[in-house]
Amino acid sequence: MKRRDRTLATHAGNNPKAHKGIVNPPVYHASTILFDSVADMRAKHKDRFNTVYYGRYGTPTTFALEEAVAALEEADRAVAVPSGLGAIAGALLTFVAAGDHVLMVDTTYEPTRAFCDTQLKRFSVETTYYDPMIGAGIADLIRPNTKVVYLESPGSHTFEIQDVPAIAAAAHARGCVVVLDNTWASPLYFKPYRHGVDVVVHAATKYLVGHSDVMMGIITMREKFFTQVKTQVHGMGFAVGGDDCYLALRGIRTIGARLAQHQQTALALARWLQGRPEVHQVLHPALPDHPSHALWKRDFLGSSGLFGVVLKPASDERVAAMIDGMELFGLGFSWGGYESLMVPTNLTTARTATKWQQPGPTVRIHAGLEDPEDLIEDLARGLDRLRGN
Repeated sequence: MKRRDRTLATHAGNNPKAHKGIVNPPVYHASTILFDSVADMRAKHKDRFNTVYYGRYGTPTTFALEEAVAALEEADRAVAVPSGLGAIAGALLTFVAAGDHVLMVDTTYEPTRAFCDTQLKRFSVETTYYDPMIGAGIADLIRPNTKVVYLESPGSHTFEIQDVPAIAAAAHARGCVVVLDNTWASPLYFKPYRHGVDVVVHAATKYLVGHSDVMMGIITMREKFFTQVKTQVHGMGFAVGGDDCYLALRGIRTIGARLAQHQQTALALARWLQGRPEVHQVLHPALPDHPSHALWKRDFLGSSGLFGVVLKPASDERVAAMIDGMELFGLGFSWGGYESLMVPTNLTTARTATKWQQPGPTVRIHAGLEDPEDLIEDLARGLDRLRGN
């Protein structure tokens, strides 16, 4: 029977009958696994990606988490790794070798760009950055040695929505694997496999965990790519501990309620900011005046708590005064936890295929689970400081 997302988030990866009726899968701490015999050891080695064979391959706690995320995303399989960047690196390195070429969206997460420009470059893999709004035009950039077309929708900091089906179709016509970072929407609000994606990465640190206390990444995939991905990440020495898997699985149980509140609060803040004289533009794809709103409305099932704000021209000192005095908006990296955050962003040097030409400074806001009215009051005081009041 097909279950809806909130039901899956509550029950997927959960089998109390296998654990003496315990509702939550227990935490398994394991390195060595004992076998019944040499024959048993050899049999399990042949199926080591799907059974408890050695701690680094995973335990029942790991498998429960991976099962839950795969079910939510409508993927066939999932693999947990120690960080979001680990998921990105593991996915990319699965499909490229020296002499290959990657097409990378220009609005990608900064650590992804850094990985391409340093690690992939060291291994003679070339990266070309492309305009996120290119759509089917991506076909003109695909070379004979292009192995991966990588998307992140919406784009980091600037929140452009990509035409995923058009890009995926063009990529598949040339034999490329389509990889997408789905961290912003989570498996609840965007279903990549309905739109032609082959492999998906998540910084599970963010909405999947949801409590700002675990570093983790998740790679989901179609079945035909599972052995390739698992072999790559296992060969890199990636493994996640049982305690972190347990915390991530616990976070997933409440993701439906949390994301609904993040979405509602972020939209309330975004609409309020649109009316402020200090604000030039709010970068939130669920707002009707966002340039990518039509694509968001066509493909997405909701929006999350993260968005950008372009301020009217102001000095660095005034922006710092605004942020430094915030009481409820913490100044810190990452996002997706229960708390609200605000960081300044520098987009003038963060693009190579496109050019950022907005008139004023930018900040990124994550709307947490606080009362929206309290957050608006904090923002109002911050904008007063921005003006020098």
